[in-house]
Amino acid sequence: MYDVLIVGGGPAGLNAALVLGRALRSVLIVDSGDPRNARAQHVNGYLGAEGRTPRELRAAGGRQIDAVGVRSMDGMVIEASCDPGRQSEATPTVFRVRLEDGSAHFGRKLLFASGIRDHVPEIPGLKDCYGVSVHHCPYCDGYEHRNSRLVAFGAPGPAVRLGLMLTQWSSCVVVATNGERIEPDDRERLTKNGVEWSEERVVRIEHEDGKLRTLILAPGTRIEVDALFFSASSAACCNLPATLGCQTKEKGRTETTDRQGTGVPGVFLAGDADGDVEFAIVAAAEGAVAAMAINKELLQEDLRFREHSHQGDKS
Repeated sequence: MYDVLIVGGGPAGLNAALVLGRALRSVLIVDSGDPRNARAQHVNGYLGAEGRTPRELRAAGGRQIDAVGVRSMDGMVIEASCDPGRQSEATPTVFRVRLEDGSAHFGRKLLFASGIRDHVPEIPGLKDCYGVSVHHCPYCDGYEHRNSRLVAFGAPGPAVRLGLMLTQWSSCVVVATNGERIEPDDRERLTKNGVEWSEERVVRIEHEDGKLRTLILAPGTRIEVDALFFSASSAACCNLPATLGCQTKEKGRTETTDRQGTGVPGVFLAGDADGDVEFAIVAAAEGAVAAMAINKELLQEDLRFREHSHQGDKS
């Protein structure tokens, strides 16, 4: 029986595990090893970790949680449930997680930190550039492509907003809507802000070792480009919070309450899957917030049990 089970070993899960381990809690963290930012070249906007690769950041986090006694496992959690049969006065909430390999593990509290998955547009050549010159977050990767030839790709509304945003990093921006029509008002806004646009379908992307060079459009038109930012859908990697009664919202995100609670006793969630700002450093911060809230609950339970036991001894 662990004090805390953590599903997901990205910045949110690792930071939560570190805080809990330093609080002398027994913690098991399970990670599938397939992070959202696996293709990214660097973790940017993360104070103290700027320039590290995602793999390096996770490896450093792994070493730190090992040092404070946290147990980590590679694997996929496929089922999570309450276990009333193991509940007691000392442990009012108990959870069971089952992994793909059939093993089961139990904990007093459960933290989901499994993140989200981006749906990368299905255009020949685009996935080869993903993480190198194709990105979804200007805050994360816009600086590296400043003053370059940029394309904002996606459905008209989101692509227009993204294109206007990209003018912060470059004066050479094209909005590409892949065959969909841009509304007249949006066309006017783009024109006034010096942003070009194309409504033609993108046939393929030409690149050199992941460095984008050209967008080839359906009529044979070519757009020379250095980097592409796309506005596409994403979804939570894990639907298990909903099976425990957690409320979901748009795109499968999980509603969280104060200090990363979910409204379901003993269940917490941190990281991108709550629909807040999707930065690695924010995920790590949410993991720390969740860890403090979890430890507070555990401490209150421990104190109540000890106080009640002490009263029993006197009687």
